[in-house]
Amino acid sequence: MFQTEYEFTLPLGYVDSEGSLHREGVMRLATAADEILPLRDPRVQANQAYLIVILLSRVVTKLGSLAQVNPKVIEGLYAADLAYLQEFYNRINRDGQAQVEAVCPKCENAFAVELNGAGGSSATP
Repeated sequence: MFQTEYEFTLPLGYVDSEGSLHREGVMRLATAADEILPLRDPRVQANQAYLIVILLSRVVTKLGSLAQVNPKVIEGLYAADLAYLQEFYNRINRDGQAQVEAVCPKCENAFAVELNGAGGSSATP
């Protein structure tokens, strides 16, 4: 079966207005529209750096117990979490997987590591 959604764990997490922490989420694969339509957004036209905010708000379908993920939520992420989601987006949309290959520096055993964020990684030898 073709996988279109990927779970992730933010390294730090989003803190909402009530002080609740949200770290677990789901990102879906991007469509052509997800990458094209944000270019029409006036916020992106005024500032190209805002493109990632709009793009992530379209493809992050779940974050903790939040009712919805919108640009305001993405704006409120810590820089480490934004960087993590950008890398996660690139990996799943480029490679179709949320794993990277790693090698143990001591025994030189190769294994796959899930990109689930700090403290949420699971290795598959």
